[in-house]
Amino acid sequence: MALSIAIVFLALQAAVLFAMGQPPISTSGEVHLWWGTVLSSGNSQHLTDWYTFSHIIHGFLFYLGLWYFFPRMSVWTRFLIALGIEIAWELIENTPMVIQHYREQALAQGYTGDSIINSVSDTLAMVIGFVMARRLPVWTIVVIGLGLELFVGFMIRDNLTLNILNLIHQFPAISAWQAGG
Repeated sequence: MALSIAIVFLALQAAVLFAMGQPPISTSGEVHLWWGTVLSSGNSQHLTDWYTFSHIIHGFLFYLGLWYFFPRMSVWTRFLIALGIEIAWELIENTPMVIQHYREQALAQGYTGDSIINSVSDTLAMVIGFVMARRLPVWTIVVIGLGLELFVGFMIRDNLTLNILNLIHQFPAISAWQAGG
């Protein structure tokens, strides 16, 4: 039952994004498994990119928070709540207001939002993180989460932590560092 609901949620995510005007795939017409160039029109347009790692961490954090605050709730209910939160974020992230806010940041000046395939893939990355958090020891998830944050931060000068900080308030020092200064 929960799996059927999850599939309906993902289909609704795709339908709403389409209604919002997001392209199904990259406007280049190509679909790549991995797109590693952040400062390009292909970023957030293909199946996975550097920001996929942040969505895996979302899964870690959603599992932890829901497990902590709702320990008696079934794992399937917690999963559907996490899925709903992730999908809600993916829809909000692709609103004109948030897209414009991202464009004001050093690494997202040409950002036009996610393609539908990228957005749904981001949601599936959260699912992977959620399942990992359910199956692996806590210390392993903490090490993986910190490792992903440090690795992505080193590779592209951005990660989930910096993304959240920049969404709340743009700090000149962070912006200068992300711009290569």
